[in-house]
Amino acid sequence: MRNLRCMSHAFTRTTSGIIATAWDASNDSVVWLREDDGLLRLLRWVEDDDADELHPIASWDASPSPYEVLDLHFSGDTELATIIFDNGDIVVVRENPTNEEKIEIVGSIDAGISAASWSPDDEILVITTKASTIIYLTREFEELVSVELTARDIEVSDHVSVGWGKKETQFKGKKARALQDPTVPETIDDGRLAVTNELRDTTISWRGDGAYVAVNSIEDSAQPRIIRIYSREGILESVSEPVNGLVGPLSWRPAGNLLAGVQIFEDRRQIVFFERNGLRHGQYPLRPLDGLGHGGEVLIRSLQWNVDSTVLAVSYDDRVQLWTMGNYHWYLKQEIMEPRIKWHPEKPLTCILTSKSRDRIRRFKYKFEICAGPILPPFDYGVVAVIDGKILKVTPLRQANIPPPMSLYEIALNANANDVSIRLEDSRKADSQLPRFRILVLHSKGIFVYLFDVSTSQPPSLSQDINDPLEARGIAFSKVTEPDSPVPLALDESTTKASAGVFQLTDSGSLLVNGKVLVRGCTSYLVTPSHLIFTTSQHLLKFVHIFPETESMESTALEIPPDTPESDERCRSIERGAKLVTAMPSIFAVVLQMPRGNLETIYPRALVLAGIRQSINERNYKEAFMACRTQRVDMNILHDHQPEQFLASTRDFIDQIKKVEHIDLFLSSLREEDVSKTMYRETLRAAERQDAEATSIGIGKVNRICNAFLEALSGRRANAKNMITAQVCKNPPDLDAGLLEIVRLREKGSDQVDETVEHICFLADVNRLFDNALGLYDLQLTLLIAQQSQKDPREYLPFLQNFQRMGPLRRKFSIDDHLGRFRKALGYLNDLNEFDELKTYTVKHNLYQDALTFCRYDENKYSSIMQLYADHLKSTSRFKEAATAFHYLNDHTQASECYRQANQWQDSLSTASLIPVAADALRSLAETLAHSAIETKDFHAAATIHLDHLHDVPSAAKYFCKGYHFSSAFRTITLSPQPADLLTSVFDPTLAENMASITELIADCKAQLIAQIPRILELREKKKADPLAFFEGDVNEGKDIPDDVSLAPTDASTMGGSLFTRYTGRTGTMAGTAETGTSRRSSKGRRREERKRARGKKGSVYEEEYLVNSVRRLVERINSVGEEVGRLVEWLVRRRMVERGRAVEGGMKEVVALCAKGVHEVWGDGKKVEEVGGAAEGEEKKEGPPTVKEFKGLGFLNL
Repeated sequence: MRNLRCMSHAFTRTTSGIIATAWDASNDSVVWLREDDGLLRLLRWVEDDDADELHPIASWDASPSPYEVLDLHFSGDTELATIIFDNGDIVVVRENPTNEEKIEIVGSIDAGISAASWSPDDEILVITTKASTIIYLTREFEELVSVELTARDIEVSDHVSVGWGKKETQFKGKKARALQDPTVPETIDDGRLAVTNELRDTTISWRGDGAYVAVNSIEDSAQPRIIRIYSREGILESVSEPVNGLVGPLSWRPAGNLLAGVQIFEDRRQIVFFERNGLRHGQYPLRPLDGLGHGGEVLIRSLQWNVDSTVLAVSYDDRVQLWTMGNYHWYLKQEIMEPRIKWHPEKPLTCILTSKSRDRIRRFKYKFEICAGPILPPFDYGVVAVIDGKILKVTPLRQANIPPPMSLYEIALNANANDVSIRLEDSRKADSQLPRFRILVLHSKGIFVYLFDVSTSQPPSLSQDINDPLEARGIAFSKVTEPDSPVPLALDESTTKASAGVFQLTDSGSLLVNGKVLVRGCTSYLVTPSHLIFTTSQHLLKFVHIFPETESMESTALEIPPDTPESDERCRSIERGAKLVTAMPSIFAVVLQMPRGNLETIYPRALVLAGIRQSINERNYKEAFMACRTQRVDMNILHDHQPEQFLASTRDFIDQIKKVEHIDLFLSSLREEDVSKTMYRETLRAAERQDAEATSIGIGKVNRICNAFLEALSGRRANAKNMITAQVCKNPPDLDAGLLEIVRLREKGSDQVDETVEHICFLADVNRLFDNALGLYDLQLTLLIAQQSQKDPREYLPFLQNFQRMGPLRRKFSIDDHLGRFRKALGYLNDLNEFDELKTYTVKHNLYQDALTFCRYDENKYSSIMQLYADHLKSTSRFKEAATAFHYLNDHTQASECYRQANQWQDSLSTASLIPVAADALRSLAETLAHSAIETKDFHAAATIHLDHLHDVPSAAKYFCKGYHFSSAFRTITLSPQPADLLTSVFDPTLAENMASITELIADCKAQLIAQIPRILELREKKKADPLAFFEGDVNEGKDIPDDVSLAPTDASTMGGSLFTRYTGRTGTMAGTAETGTSRRSSKGRRREERKRARGKKGSVYEEEYLVNSVRRLVERINSVGEEVGRLVEWLVRRRMVERGRAVEGGMKEVVALCAKGVHEVWGDGKKVEEVGGAAEGEEKKEGPPTVKEFKGLGFLNL
């Protein structure tokens, strides 16, 4: 789809006599040799200089004998020009000599030279002599190798002929041609020489990397012309197969895959291609020249590829044709009436041409550009024009997406086209709303103007043929540097003007806006009214928002999206090397051309969403809906982009969409997610839109939309299906409301009942609908639903008939009982006054509270249900509630027993006293309750029972002391008849027992702290020094791993996560990964891990966690006994056991100090909590360091 467009043109004139030209790539200048009055002059022309001021390099006397310059080469690094003459002389000219001669003949070959060529790296010069030899010379002109060209060279490549060209080997049966292998030629060439264009010249051409060189020559008139392939060392690698009519021009494509040659027939000419092994590889025909027909009057002088292998120049005696290839088709892109061309060695599309009269040199800079029509809607029809010689291929891609080399229309021209431009026609046809385009075709003599009307199926028609250069220049030429120049220039500049500024793409791939670099690595770009679209060298298609309201914008104001095609709608991955052809914003399409030439039309999310948002802002909901439906965009964006506007425009939405099916499609696509913040997040840099608040608190998005549609659809008979859809699509689905809509239609006698029943069965589960319809107690509706299901009529018909035979209340009870609505069924059973059945039903379905509610005004029924409830509570071990129920029923025996089992000893004894029970039984109950309190270590309760109910003062005092309630024990003893005896026999011994217990506890805690704190610190040092050994251990015990053991991870070895996450449950950095890893672990494995964690075996990875938790529990234990120890010390002193009290207090303070020190060492200062082993999946977050309570003791014991 690309055309060659001339972007710049410069020239210089001189007197006739330009012999040869060469490029100096070091300073981008042209070096050329001319003959002037018997002198050879070497001059330099720099484009930036004045065309009339040339820089002379050297001049010397020309040879008096006839000569021809075969090659002029300039090396920029050595500032050395090499001139090779056919008489055998090799002359070097030094531009800035030091101690050497400026002009020197470095060598001469007596036999003469037929051809010469330098390698691409300027290291080797290959020349062929007229004595049929090939000589390799270094850049110092020292001979490397000399090889003789002989007729036996053709035997190097053993091209086998299978005899297909002989008549005796050809099958001549019926339909023989249809059976013939199409890959096998009908005849085999024998290498006959061409009748015309055969100058018996020799051509040398290097491959782009300099590894091989090809020589095209004729050694003997009896031998065919062959192409020899030599290596860089001078070894003959291969020889071409014989080709009839092969002539001298030869050029090796720099990419290295093909050699191009010329084949001449009597009636045509064609370019033929060879591989490096000498075999043919296709061809394409050359076009007849203007005014010459197929004759041979004009010879083909040379072939030249440009440096990037994209353009092949075919040089005739009077012109040069530039050919390009796309999709395996060769296009004639330019025809310039200058016979000699020389491509720039580094810049792909820069060349110089020498006039036929040899008095003028022109410099051209070309660029590949696509000629496309306007992109501004509604004129974006994607009209593209492709030049192919005298054929102009025109395709409106919006109407017909035809890939090249085909096209919708082919315009036959009278001359070879050089450039083309498509513009919008100002005048429109009155009877058509579609635009007309002007197609301007530039050729060597003028301009063809064609009119193209997209409203018709007719091809573009010629409107004007302008042959006057001045008139043509006023219409289409962008710039002219020479008034009488016959060379065509570009129709348009290489810039694009838009509201955001002027965009330009440089040769280095920098995209400029208003002269400032916007992005680098750009390969193509387009500008639409709302987007800058460009492709990058990273094979990404990017979209940049353009603000139309600003007249001018700096490059910093355009936000370039990051390279994240997976998350940003403004970035999209494309095929490697793809470039933009055109864009059609009206249909959200972008057309790309792949490197091989085929087209691909895509609909990028950026264009699609921009169009949808624009339609929503304009309240054109139909266009937005159709775009969502066509491009598979989530339809939630219709609401989420402008929520308040959508809810206010619900009626407009329904009126625009109209079709019931489309409204249903929208409603059924609703979900709670706000897609404008997730998958379709707005990327246009503007003020952030405030989120619309919910109109009703607690109502979700889906329900708000459905309610708005129900309100808008009310009263519209044609939208009955939509109302049902709105009810069913709520969250949760309101199936009952949808079924009631059908009931209302049935009551009105509507003919849409069957359709709506079928519709609701399509939207929801038919089994759920059957149950909901049955729950409405409408058996006729239930029958309609059942008929749309897969249920067996032999089952549901008797089932419904059974309900039909029942009375209204019994039917409702039976339906609710069948549907599992037991509470509702119990209400209907109560309405039936079937109390015995109600009690049975209550017990069966555990509906005691509901039954109590129904019977709360009938005392007898209420008590009966309460009795059932109390028995139920007792049977389920809810003794406290059961005791309350029995107490209400005045069943004190059962109430006392339930209070006892609930450990409510006060209520149990109080309730038992209301029963006429014997004193022994009451004492037995008190002893039982006291024993239970002792087992649960509730010593205060046990002491109270012994004191108040058993009247056992010694036991009461003993248990008060065991619970460290020394004051209560002392009071009880002092109130007894013999306090002194009890103090010595009960109080003091129990005080000593408590002291022993506390002393043992303190000693154990101290030993534990001394053992565990250093171990924790040791484990942490090991983990810090060698994590691998800490978590994994040396499983090989220091031995080397055998070489035949694979260390590659397997599914089994990686299922539990990495080495450091295996014991934490976190197998990834994301929650989803952790959940996946956890789900793969079996429950048995989890239990095993928990057992290992609880044991905390020494040496395992769980040891540190176990020890830390152990220290935490110890600190909590010490904190819990602090008050008890304080009371113990106080009473030891009061009972004159001062030393014992001092020992207990000292031990307690020492343990508290050790706890405080240990907490600081294990947990630090508390700001950073050490995570031991990590938290397994489902564990709570790690707690902070425990708090150590201060133990004050008695101050005077420290004296």
